[in-house]
Amino acid sequence: MTTPVPVAHVLAHGEPYATGFAHGTALKERLRAFLDDGVARLNHLLPTAVSVAGLSDTLAAYRAEITRATPRLADEITGLAAGAGLSLDEATLLQLRREIMGYQRIPTRGDCTTYARPGVLAQTVDLNGNLDDQIAVLDVGRGDRRALVLSFAGLLGYLGVNSHGLAVGLNLVLGGVWGPGIPPYLAIRHLLDTATSVESALATLRTLPLASSRTLVLADPTTTAWVEFIGDEHRVTTGPAAVHTNHFLAPDFVPRDELNVFARNSSLRRLEAAESGLRSLPAHAHPDEHFALLSQPPICVGDDGDIRRERTVCAVVLDARHRALHLRPGDPRLSPTHSFAL
Repeated sequence: MTTPVPVAHVLAHGEPYATGFAHGTALKERLRAFLDDGVARLNHLLPTAVSVAGLSDTLAAYRAEITRATPRLADEITGLAAGAGLSLDEATLLQLRREIMGYQRIPTRGDCTTYARPGVLAQTVDLNGNLDDQIAVLDVGRGDRRALVLSFAGLLGYLGVNSHGLAVGLNLVLGGVWGPGIPPYLAIRHLLDTATSVESALATLRTLPLASSRTLVLADPTTTAWVEFIGDEHRVTTGPAAVHTNHFLAPDFVPRDELNVFARNSSLRRLEAAESGLRSLPAHAHPDEHFALLSQPPICVGDDGDIRRERTVCAVVLDARHRALHLRPGDPRLSPTHSFAL
């Protein structure tokens, strides 16, 4: 018998500071415990231990970029800190864990697998650090503009769907130089807060100074796209479907791919499995049919007990037509579906 994976559901509406304050207040004990666990578990993953004090200059540099490019998100981070009783550096660190970890060139078995059709986006979320105990679904917004956002450990953004029918997912890709800028997770939240379609999201992305390489997969009721970025360079592909894993697909980005050979082989296998599985799904597949595909190896990556290795910590189906987020926390083969709608 499996232990149920907790899923926090946080309602946080209003101006940015109030939104962050509500988020922090709701998860106060959880976030404090997470930060106290090896500095947000970073010291279980990194070869050299870090501290919040030792990272203060790095955090300040990122915070300056966040404040300049997305001031509303900077205010929300300040509210998160106040609500959870954290320092501003601690609340900022929660947004930057992946950037602090940087490139991980140790052999891995997986990372996220994402696909989309017009109206739906589905993906696994593969992370190290045993983060399935930190899952939250945020219902954020003000007025009639809202978004459902999957979050981990105080992140303001990760992936989600908004009330305009825009869904955004992501994949880790490794390339270029990482440094102070907007973390892609926060960029996704900014898109959900401001964009109304795939087209407007792509236009907004080009204005953001992104901190690290990623692929974003986008869907609205009529369009899909993926965009790979290295620094300020973007490569966009649109079409009737979008499928992406963790290696670059844009021909001129392929030679710049820093993914290790073991992870690349996993990425290739998962890409092939997702493309094949998506072709077999009916046009208006039920979320359970998507979860069945996301639960199949090699797309679903099991737990081998090593906190340093990526594994599937949840699977998500975003319904852009009905503005809904369906989630299976933990191993999607073993957990029930949690559904949230705007």
